[in-house]
Amino acid sequence: MNHPWIIYLVAYLSVRMHRARTAPSRGASAVEWVIITAIIAGVALGLATLISQLVTEKQGDIQDSFGGGGGDGDT
Repeated sequence: MNHPWIIYLVAYLSVRMHRARTAPSRGASAVEWVIITAIIAGVALGLATLISQLVTEKQGDIQDSFGGGGGDGDT
């Protein structure tokens, strides 16, 4: 147990363990990333739905302004 490499390895690992235990956490965890992604996806879906409804409504207004836009060919 008094071999220099073993002493070095034990010292190195104990320093690494101490740093890992006392270091402040950096970055977001996987759970936080999932929550952030879900929020962004929900907002994007809501905006897409709103835009789709507005476009459909305006399309109807345009068709109504042309008298229905039937285009039956009778002129």
